[in-house]
Amino acid sequence: MTKKLFLAVSLLISFSMILAACAPTTQIVTQVVKETVAPEVQTQVVKETQIVVQTAEVQPTATPAPVVSSRKGGWVDQMVYSEQSDFSAAVKQLQADDIDIQSFAISDAELFTEVKADPSLSYTTAFGLFNELTFNPSGPEFNDGRLNPFSDAKVREAMNWLIDRNYIVQEIFSGLAKVKFTSLNSSMPDYARYVATVRELEVKYAYNVDQANTVISGEMEAMGATMGADGKWEFNGSPVTIIAIIRTEDERKEIGDYVCNQLETIGFNTDRQYKRSAEASPIWNQSDPTEGQWHFYTGGWISTRISRDDGSDFGFFYTPLGSGSPLWQAYVNEPAYYAGDGTGCAEKLWVNDFKTLDERAALFEECLPMASMEAERVFLVDQISFGPQRADVSVAYDLAGGVSGSQLYPYTIRFSDQEGGVMRLVMPSILTEPWNPVAGTNWVYDQSIQYATEDRGVIADPYTGLFWPQRIESADVVVEEGLPVGKTLDWLTLETAPSIEVPSDAWVDWDPVNQVFITAGEAYTTTQTALTKSTVTYPADFFSTVTWHDGSPISVGDFVMEMIMAFDVGKPDSPNYDESLAPNVDAFISHFKGVVIESTDPLVITTYDDLWYLDAEWIPTTWYPGAINQAYQYGAGPWQVIALGNLADASTDPATELAWSTDKAGAKSVEWLSLIAGPSLSILKGWLDTATSENYIPYAPTMSQFVTADEATTRWASLANWYRIQGHFWVGCGPYYLDKAFPVEKSISLLRYQNFPDLATKWDVFGEPMIAVVTVDGPGQVDIGSEAMYDVYIDFGDQPYPSDQIDAVKFLVFDAAGALVTQGDGTFVEEGHYTVTLSADDSAKLVAGANKLEVITTSKAVSIPTITDYEFIAK
Repeated sequence: MTKKLFLAVSLLISFSMILAACAPTTQIVTQVVKETVAPEVQTQVVKETQIVVQTAEVQPTATPAPVVSSRKGGWVDQMVYSEQSDFSAAVKQLQADDIDIQSFAISDAELFTEVKADPSLSYTTAFGLFNELTFNPSGPEFNDGRLNPFSDAKVREAMNWLIDRNYIVQEIFSGLAKVKFTSLNSSMPDYARYVATVRELEVKYAYNVDQANTVISGEMEAMGATMGADGKWEFNGSPVTIIAIIRTEDERKEIGDYVCNQLETIGFNTDRQYKRSAEASPIWNQSDPTEGQWHFYTGGWISTRISRDDGSDFGFFYTPLGSGSPLWQAYVNEPAYYAGDGTGCAEKLWVNDFKTLDERAALFEECLPMASMEAERVFLVDQISFGPQRADVSVAYDLAGGVSGSQLYPYTIRFSDQEGGVMRLVMPSILTEPWNPVAGTNWVYDQSIQYATEDRGVIADPYTGLFWPQRIESADVVVEEGLPVGKTLDWLTLETAPSIEVPSDAWVDWDPVNQVFITAGEAYTTTQTALTKSTVTYPADFFSTVTWHDGSPISVGDFVMEMIMAFDVGKPDSPNYDESLAPNVDAFISHFKGVVIESTDPLVITTYDDLWYLDAEWIPTTWYPGAINQAYQYGAGPWQVIALGNLADASTDPATELAWSTDKAGAKSVEWLSLIAGPSLSILKGWLDTATSENYIPYAPTMSQFVTADEATTRWASLANWYRIQGHFWVGCGPYYLDKAFPVEKSISLLRYQNFPDLATKWDVFGEPMIAVVTVDGPGQVDIGSEAMYDVYIDFGDQPYPSDQIDAVKFLVFDAAGALVTQGDGTFVEEGHYTVTLSADDSAKLVAGANKLEVITTSKAVSIPTITDYEFIAK
């Protein structure tokens, strides 16, 4: 996931005369409300016929009429994003035609009913939102001597029993959510793969206040706390008060209040601090955990695209691998889970350190229960969300992340009856944290806007999560024989080899002192091998057609700079070393085996790696600096902008220093670097003047081989002109460029980049996602010890679901106590019809009472599984 804070995820021409011509004569700043809404999941039980139907309701957005157009870049002329945290107000704004789209997903059942009933509105759907409790692990005592109960892993684990997730689903989300016990999203493939293990955890951690109280009381006493005469916990003579940072923009306010109520029933005082995202982030995400400014936070996250591999969840949510922020860096784990040396199960899944699907399954089965015991987070619900919009808006939305998480939304968003116009979007938060590519904001609110300013080597299919080529022309993938890698799409090749040798001239590491790459021949005395080899080829006209928004043609230097940054910030001898970024760099180095620039005309890059994925479409490393990647995890960056940030990050003069990350900024007591607003701009402008006067080429021993003095002169002049006109340093290469950012007004304006190389029609190919409608029919009563057969009907659009698009039909059977009795595969009968059979031996394991059959249907056309529960009586 990539998976990031939910929290939660461009252009310009170099001459001022052209820029002025592109800009509208009037600055448009419109307040807009936004939300992304997900499908309504209906479960209908008709006891007379014992038929259970489960379907995901997906509303297609307006489909534009086929059009032949010479328009390049985006379909609209301008996108204006405004802040609106009140979802009800956002819907009213939509109905009044004051805004066009609420682009972040919401789960308000009453609003969903209202939107569906209004013919002037439509909606998109999203399955990727989820909620959890984030705990401060510092302690057992904070710096001021107060006790932190959540420093104890057993206390954190016991919170699972204290929380009634079904109450949250029914009373807070009105049914538009599903209970969640692990980081795995119930709408993603890995949940379906390992659902049996997840079900065991659901049984283990079922709501049980008495058990929670018993465990927590024992641990509190072991930490030196005592229960006062008033029934409240005390430590060193003072009450133990839990500080809750509670978000107010959505259902998390009710979740926070509910959790505080539960804590109060077992003897804690609570301090409920209600805050919006921008107010909460400096406390839970940026402050030093040892200061004790908070105990728990009502976290919300979004999978911004379909995740076909959730193995990295275990590292992201529970270990220092997840982020450079002070909170993540405070995590201390059991070595079997995360040891920092590649041996823990979370580390192995972080880099796909396994050879077979059976080994992978074993790691998941090890990590899932251990993560529940680590419990830096306790997961609560997967939301079923929707995103309201005007009926005349068309957009390719992601089934996981809705509009805000879709990589394709900037390329496809339009009014169905026109070209051009101003699209007015709203977000719950705008400019939540500083924007910079190396370690800036990872809030989906910010990253969703950044998507429009970025371009990509490959781009994610919003329905399957597989990648399609965007900037690259082709890719050839070779994997070691025996790895369970498959290929679905025809744009790349997949081959196997007994062994893949890394050539001696491949760059395998970086020397930060001499500022040169270290080759395999220099680093090793023996020939190295890799598990994968991917060769990406860029078009012959790539460097003559693709430009940054400041007018600079993209160059090989941008790619090499990105390769350098993948290493440099994690090297202790580098002036830009950042302790908080080092774990991610170390994890990268642990699987990276080398890179070779085979050709610069055309650009051909071969990467050797031990990191691999189940899908070949995920393996090619494009090194494209125009979007999120290994070095720039939070945005795009031409080499000259990254160089400016590095100069400020490495500075030791308080008047000229900044820091890429919030962790380093806090340690140095300097500003967290922002390319778009605030005090950073004047400091960066000073460094721009210095770089221009020196015609500076960063990392000159290496970069000067790829960047000429003339290119450097042009780059610095273009960036200076850009800053003079735009007033910021955010330079992308996507279909829209950042025109203006208004931090006080909480508004951002993007304009269409007319020099974007692609036609606006390029991605107008996505129709309605083929989410299966599954019906289960069979006996409602089963005699223990006898055979029982159930029919499974799978449809889409009132037609049988094509069998060549069905990936699997699996089933699980649980007894009346919730224990897994048996599991297996459905049997194909005919198109759209499968059967599930419980043998006499299987039913003999049932317990008298209400038992459950669960059918899991997965598709090749969409990556959202359909899970259908069917209850029956065993006697």
